[in-house]
Amino acid sequence: MYFAGCDLGSTTGKVVILDDAGGEVSIAGWSVVPASYLPEDTAGAAFDDVLHRCSLDSLDDLTATCCTGYGRASVSYISDNVSEITCHARGARWAHPGARTIIDIGGQDVKAVVLSGTGKVLDFAMNDKCAAGTGKFFEVMANTLCCSLPELGELARRAGACAHMTSQCSVFAESEVIAYMNQGTAREDIAAGIHESIARRLFSMAERVGYREDVVLTGGCAKNEALRVALEGLLGCLLVRLPIDPQIVGALGAALFAREHHASAARRSDAPTRSTGRA
Repeated sequence: MYFAGCDLGSTTGKVVILDDAGGEVSIAGWSVVPASYLPEDTAGAAFDDVLHRCSLDSLDDLTATCCTGYGRASVSYISDNVSEITCHARGARWAHPGARTIIDIGGQDVKAVVLSGTGKVLDFAMNDKCAAGTGKFFEVMANTLCCSLPELGELARRAGACAHMTSQCSVFAESEVIAYMNQGTAREDIAAGIHESIARRLFSMAERVGYREDVVLTGGCAKNEALRVALEGLLGCLLVRLPIDPQIVGALGAALFAREHHASAARRSDAPTRSTGRA
């Protein structure tokens, strides 16, 4: 049986397909595509891509599906949906059973989630009203420094010093970057300051929820080694390196919920009808 999870974020859409072969669950494939204007179009593109990768013919080959993210209620052919917080918790624990804290950096929001020893969400903090610390913040900073997102991280790793940033607001931080550029500050040092600023923002959120090890970093920005190193320095611990793409953790959690909800429905349908005792 195949189960699919779809995570529709602000900048990308992700789909993960799980293969359940007699109770042995594995990831059959996944896809990450740029977000379209309509969430349903984004989901369609991601499903088309991953079905092809898994050599499946159509959505009819999937036993059950579940959706999460901003557009989780906007896909007509997916009736089941679960919140982002819950899906990221489930996906992270599946990929790393010892996970106790999750820091997720999305395109337009940041989440810090703390879990119990059994994986239950105990508390979370979410920054969805400001671009500070998000993928969009990175994008604005990279454009200001006239480099790509991967180049921004590489610049930071080559820094000889760190140009301290006093603001975490995208608009004011951009002004600070321009001021440093006009002073002749090395691009590498400015890039390091940008990453240090974002790491401080993430650390503050992690402190707010009472983070504990093991700490897992998820989202597309989790691939940024300069950010990982800066955050590890503030947290005082190493961040877990997941055995999967950190960008698909939410979609993985949704796929796991699709499987779980299907199993629950099957058990209910197989349950014997209780007799009323009447003739």
